[in-house]
Amino acid sequence: MHQSNDGSPAADRPPAGDRGDRRSPVQRRTLLGCAWIGLTSLLLFTVLLILVKADWSPLSRLDHGWVAALHRYALRHPVWTAAMQTLADLGAPWTMRALLGAAALWLWCVRARVLAGWVLAVCLLGWAASAGGRALIGRPRPHFVDPVAVGSGAGFPSGHAIASAVTCGALLVLLRPRADRVVRAVASTGAALTVLGVGWTRLALGVHYPSDVLAGWAAAAVVLTGATLAVELWRPGRLGRDVRRLHWRLRSRVQRVLAAPLPAEPATEPDPGRS
Repeated sequence: MHQSNDGSPAADRPPAGDRGDRRSPVQRRTLLGCAWIGLTSLLLFTVLLILVKADWSPLSRLDHGWVAALHRYALRHPVWTAAMQTLADLGAPWTMRALLGAAALWLWCVRARVLAGWVLAVCLLGWAASAGGRALIGRPRPHFVDPVAVGSGAGFPSGHAIASAVTCGALLVLLRPRADRVVRAVASTGAALTVLGVGWTRLALGVHYPSDVLAGWAAAAVVLTGATLAVELWRPGRLGRDVRRLHWRLRSRVQRVLAAPLPAEPATEPDPGRS
């Protein structure tokens, strides 16, 4: 009998004779890709941390030069500053974590339990990386006599940058596998613009240095890839299986809603010859 390959849960089960611990080529590529991205991002974060702690002159000049120029522009253009503040409020960490919390709750309700745990894990790890990093490193934020915005706590890494990158990355993972090429392109572009826009607001408002934002993006990549590697090593294939199961269920519901109703059968008239 031909085995179904439509993304249903039955199609996700391996054959009876192939249920060992061996990973498929797709799983191995996922692990290798996550490992390379995670190690590269961790290396970038470590280099930035060392340069910031050593007060490396070229990086310090770059940070202060960018922030000073953007601060002068913000003082001369209040409308621009108000727009940046609005965008920063929309991309605030609590907003992004609320989105991830709602996504995790919904995934749990539709029985994508491993995927729900992964979403919750990246949310908590992103918060821990932001709070713990700033508490341990303690880099002061930019200081101005006439600031246009004020941030609380230390500056390295940027909490807005971590939260927006983690949230957009996690939501893309939920969307991409079963979306068509146009939807994936639009979603990826929107996510990239959101992450870049939120990071830019921190510079435009003078509350973070460029290295703070770059370190936040690197930390977010470490969080996403680290959580993915942990789940794939602990429960091989379960993340991808939950994603496929999720989209199979959604597709079934959408098909039931959008399916055209069956035409009504015409009423049969009695045959006069049979009276």
